Amino acid sequence: MLRGLVAIAVLASSFIPGARAHSLDEVNELLKDDEKYFQAIDKPAPDFTLRAADGAVVRLADLRGKVVVLHFVYTSCPDVCPLHAEKIAEVQKMVNATPMKSQIIFMTVTTDPKRDAPDVLRAYGPAHGLDPANWLFLTTNQDQAEDATRKLAEAFGHKFTLTNDGYQMHGIVSHVIDREGHWRANFHGLNFAPVNLVTMINALTNNLERPHTEPEKGWLARLRNLL
Repeated sequence: MLRGLVAIAVLASSFIPGARAHSLDEVNELLKDDEKYFQAIDKPAPDFTLRAADGAVVRLADLRGKVVVLHFVYTSCPDVCPLHAEKIAEVQKMVNATPMKSQIIFMTVTTDPKRDAPDVLRAYGPAHGLDPANWLFLTTNQDQAEDATRKLAEAFGHKFTLTNDGYQMHGIVSHVIDREGHWRANFHGLNFAPVNLVTMINALTNNLERPHTEPEKGWLARLRNLL
């Protein structure tokens, strides 16, 4: 068992560029140099109360203790939304091959709640490679306005603008929220390297957003001490 854990630590430290960093500032600098689609953020994440496909209410506060990777789509989008979901699925596959799996929630929010019914939400992720084990697809609550999730997207800095033909004009951004509900990063578009998003996730699961004078915590820090 120990040999297997050490192997995981070696794998993680070899394929995640920031695994040896001692603060989030160091990780941010590494990513700024290596990933042109990366944007460091440092502010509270916009609050939300939404509903999962099974009817469960999901609040940002309920996710404390988990790193959240959040993105917005609408399921009838004919082009970039499916590609965005598949990009996130690629990241999720990398994360879920490590013990970080239990510390991460991948979250998709629909900006078209009128058409994206619960059965549509449930089917969308698996159709694009997302693992339901740590993935949620959220929509509005019944008492919320239809544009509530589009306004949430605006609070995260981008718009989903309705067009006359029923589609939505929008950008592509993957947002990263730390375990305390603090918005830490954006990855713009579809051309970022998945390993760089994994680098940010790894940093946040190891508490690197805290001052570097604090002891490192988390599975990677513990295993690194065994090497």
